[in-house]
Amino acid sequence: MRKVDELFERYGESHRNRTNKAIHWVCVPAIMWSVLAALWAASPMAAWAGVALATAFYLWLSLPIALGMLVVSVAMIYPLNSLGSDTFFVAAVVFVVAWIGQFIGHAIEGRKPSFVEDVRFFLVGPAWLLSDLYRRLGVRY
Repeated sequence: MRKVDELFERYGESHRNRTNKAIHWVCVPAIMWSVLAALWAASPMAAWAGVALATAFYLWLSLPIALGMLVVSVAMIYPLNSLGSDTFFVAAVVFVVAWIGQFIGHAIEGRKPSFVEDVRFFLVGPAWLLSDLYRRLGVRY
């Protein structure tokens, strides 16, 4: 089994409940955006460095996943200039609210969040959502 499939399968084991999955479709991108926004607030270079490191991880998984996640990351970073000095505050609020949602989803699921077992799942979660979208669109990854 390819590493990407193995990680997605392991991540998916604690994301089978329909409500938890729906919550993840909202909260995982929100968390990703909030982390990029917080990095941007510290320094735009920090945000781009984070994107570069994440892209390297995604390349290790799959070129189509890496390209898709790069597009998603750029789309998330693009509007950050418009927040100005409020960027970090907004990022912090979104981060906290989204994590509350995640924990509610996992309480409904009855399983702990995947990152407890493997820290890579912080990066796998967004890619897992993208892989679902790819499957629906017939895109091989």
